[in-house]
Amino acid sequence: MAATKVEDISYPPMDQLQGLEYCIDSNPSWVETIVLGFQHYILALGTAVMIPTLLVPLMGGTDGDKVRVVQTLLFDEGINTLVQTLFGTRLPTVIGGSYAFMVPIMSIIHDPSLAMIQDPELRFLSTMRAVQGALIVASSIQIILGFSQIWAICSRFFSPLGMVPVIALVGFGLFDRGFLVVGSCVEIGIPMLILFIALSQYLKNFQIRQVPLLERFALLIATTVIWAYAVLLTAGGAYKNRPEITQRSCRTDRANLISTAPWIKIPYPLQWGAPTFDAGHAFGMMAAVLVSLVESTGAYKAASRLASATPPPAHVLSRGIGWQGIGILLSGLFGTLSGSTVSVENVGLLGSNRIGSRRVIHVSAGFMIFFSMLGKFGALFASIPIPIFAAVYCVLFGLVASVGLSFLQFTNMNSMRNLFITGVALFLGLSIPEYFREYTIMAHRGPAHTRAGWFNDFLNTIFFSSPTVALIVAVFLDNTLDYKDSAKDRGMPWWAKFRTFKGDSRNEEFYTLPFNLNRFFPPS
Repeated sequence: MAATKVEDISYPPMDQLQGLEYCIDSNPSWVETIVLGFQHYILALGTAVMIPTLLVPLMGGTDGDKVRVVQTLLFDEGINTLVQTLFGTRLPTVIGGSYAFMVPIMSIIHDPSLAMIQDPELRFLSTMRAVQGALIVASSIQIILGFSQIWAICSRFFSPLGMVPVIALVGFGLFDRGFLVVGSCVEIGIPMLILFIALSQYLKNFQIRQVPLLERFALLIATTVIWAYAVLLTAGGAYKNRPEITQRSCRTDRANLISTAPWIKIPYPLQWGAPTFDAGHAFGMMAAVLVSLVESTGAYKAASRLASATPPPAHVLSRGIGWQGIGILLSGLFGTLSGSTVSVENVGLLGSNRIGSRRVIHVSAGFMIFFSMLGKFGALFASIPIPIFAAVYCVLFGLVASVGLSFLQFTNMNSMRNLFITGVALFLGLSIPEYFREYTIMAHRGPAHTRAGWFNDFLNTIFFSSPTVALIVAVFLDNTLDYKDSAKDRGMPWWAKFRTFKGDSRNEEFYTLPFNLNRFFPPS
């Protein structure tokens, strides 16, 4: 029997992911681009609706207030997405709301000085202004770290090995947004999960005029079918005698978005009134901004892979973080009840439909801005039941996580050192945030509980985030444990050429600023 050759059992590492139909700077036809952009818009609705739905009632707001916050968040997402794809990293990433900001915002909501306000509408407006002030101040963290290139200097301590747990947990760390939410309405959640996988994977070779329609538009087709199915179940009285929590998850007429939405409403800065500023609130919010920075760093790395681009150089990554800070500043000015970060689900969609085109994301941003101003039409799409989105998250979050694991191909996984770092960082990245979540559910407060509320918010926010914990553990171990003799094992020879803009000739193709702006902002 002939000896097995090495090339028969292993695959050479690849700088750029293969198999995409369109990469970052190639574009489908305009008709396909518009439909694909609308698909990204539909996917972004999940987080844009979920965050205000959770927070606005706790602030004393009405359904009308919730609709306005959803519209404002979508409008802000559209602007931030355009800015990031034009002047930031230039990667095809949707910039959306972030759950990282939930902990400090919840702390502001329960601040005694605000909670004691008796009039619900006044309490809502006062709380919104307090959140706005905290976001405006905290945004300075990313603006300074990004535009000063401090984050570029910090990123020089990152290696492929250190980034594996971070990128992986950008996806895996959101597991509580997946099947836990699908299970709240299995009648529509599980059919959506099955149909989406079937269309995007098993029927992906079905083509019309050489276009793989089912794979490319799987999200849109599956959402339309299951949404119509949910409408029939609701109209047929399937949930009449079900518990209230089931009805809220399953029914298509419980969101009260369409009836309360205005026909036309253009969000504008300071629409809720002048922001109020409190040092304690701002310090707590700064932790969420740092978490957003870490999670976006991992998401940018994943997006570059799924767009068939090279990893963004340190200068480009830091530039993107700076513009993301501007995005958080805009979130504070407009009043979105959330800061800005890369939408992980939209990154996953790049890989699911194998379309990494930047132009598609530009069109998606246009839809966000357009439908946020046409209230009734935007509210119609925003009334899609949340379990439908959660079913898609199960696939897309997992896809992003697997992109993180793919960076292991550039490292030596026969090294006990690398096995130790990867395993410990992944485990603690999942275990520590889970401890903080369980403790909070049982004790109704985070494990950090001192007299300094801002300090509590800071620690609780940091350790609620799986990617942030993974970054702290992985980067510390990777740069202190036998690091001098393990550069090759860590993947540094491959990583080094992507650290600078001029280190690889492909960087100019992917990351050069438009309108010849590189003349004024020369890359380093």
